[in-house]
Amino acid sequence: MREINELKWRKLNGQIIDQPIARAVEDTILEEKAKGNELKVCIGTDSQVYGEDIEFATVIVFVRPGNGAFMFIANQSVSQKMSLKERLLNEVSLSIQIAYNICNILDTYHVDLEVHADINTNPNFKSNAALSEAMGYILSMGFVFKAKPDSFASTSCANKVV
Repeated sequence: MREINELKWRKLNGQIIDQPIARAVEDTILEEKAKGNELKVCIGTDSQVYGEDIEFATVIVFVRPGNGAFMFIANQSVSQKMSLKERLLNEVSLSIQIAYNICNILDTYHVDLEVHADINTNPNFKSNAALSEAMGYILSMGFVFKAKPDSFASTSCANKVV
């Protein structure tokens, strides 16, 4: 997996983000607040297996309550076999790395943060095997945890770009 500073970020329209992600997030917060928009940030990662490769997509979703949302996207691939549980915990780890990298900026501007996991709370689903570890990991880092069906950043947004 790439280090956080090596990730290539883009907007949904394909526009490349040429600055460090923390700076891009801060600039975005300042722009949105100047427009009078309140913000909440949700971070999530999803993955997909393609033959021998696993592609991960991590998103930073800027939610403007009552006024839509937009996101920044980073994709990366690894060539290694992983169990489902290992892959899900890698997704959580990627999201936490990004959250940790930007949480001080969000705190400075009083922007709420949630970390979303693509893990089902229903024990009848295979992804539930990683629920307790993922929840413990996210909560122990001091972040708000969301799982299915409330984890739209990972289950919808990241899922669309992986």
